Amino acid sequence: MRPLTPRRVVLISAALGAVLFIAVVISLRMGAYPISVPEIVMTLVDRFLGRSSQIPPDFWNVVYEIRLPRIALGILVGASLSTAGAGFQALLRNPLADPYVLGVSSGAALGAIISLALAPETPGMIQLAAFAGAGATIAVVYFLGRRGGHVDTATLLLAGIVAVSFLSAVIMFLMTMLPGRELRGMAFWLMGDLASPPPISSRWLYLLLVIGVGSIYTTSSDLNLILTGEQEARHLGVNVNRVKVVVYVAASLLTGLAVSVSGAIGYVGLLVPHLMRMMFGSDYRLLVPTSALGGAVLIVLADLLARTVVAPTELPVGAMTALVGAPVFIYLMRRRVR
Repeated sequence: MRPLTPRRVVLISAALGAVLFIAVVISLRMGAYPISVPEIVMTLVDRFLGRSSQIPPDFWNVVYEIRLPRIALGILVGASLSTAGAGFQALLRNPLADPYVLGVSSGAALGAIISLALAPETPGMIQLAAFAGAGATIAVVYFLGRRGGHVDTATLLLAGIVAVSFLSAVIMFLMTMLPGRELRGMAFWLMGDLASPPPISSRWLYLLLVIGVGSIYTTSSDLNLILTGEQEARHLGVNVNRVKVVVYVAASLLTGLAVSVSGAIGYVGLLVPHLMRMMFGSDYRLLVPTSALGGAVLIVLADLLARTVVAPTELPVGAMTALVGAPVFIYLMRRRVR
């Protein structure tokens, strides 16, 4: 295998960035109101040059009020979940680890629902509550998964499954208290919804994304050593406890961020890092940026399918990712058991 150099990281990331751009253009073009590529280019150029008067009102509404915000939100959610999944998989040394499987997404969803019930108008409260729920869940699951001072993979996954079941029951209980007109909207949101605008500015959300992904990337060299074993990493000078704190906090932040704006979209953190490893190797200096870009591509395309498969009716984005992610999870689980 070719040695990993900064130039190779940049080239591969740029190639995935080009794939993401193509996915964005396709998503802008397709839908219940189709728009041609020249019209999309014209609309974007006119907006960039400030010639808003030349933009047809229909194009403006469809591109800038409906599709582009959803795409931006999809990029945010996909990058967050896939990077969080890559971080969890490194620390737990298990390709089955994922925010959804470990119950972190459910914990974040519960925190978001509680904040919606108690302080729906407070800016940033949903994100803070989702982060708190994600952090508390991963702490409990990690504690339950420890046996004899070490993390047992099978026990950890079982603890995650139990956490998902328990938190889902609590969420269902809380949902029964909602008025009928809000119940369907909340149920749809829990399955993954990019149609609702976030309660705070997207700039702040993307700032949190950069902080979370950047924090995990700073530990990428240490994560490569931890994959060989914690004791070996300590002998090589890695501060394992510091790396764990950084990655767990950053991954919980990213998961809470994604869930707070889109609901619990599953299997992204499981599927994307695995595909990136198959394509580019397991070096986290490359895996972190490629997972972020690959997750963004996956969610943009999943949202496109959710909008167009049974148009004009929309499907939950989480349903699209589950159709692909569940078979991959079964494949990984069976291969690991053998």
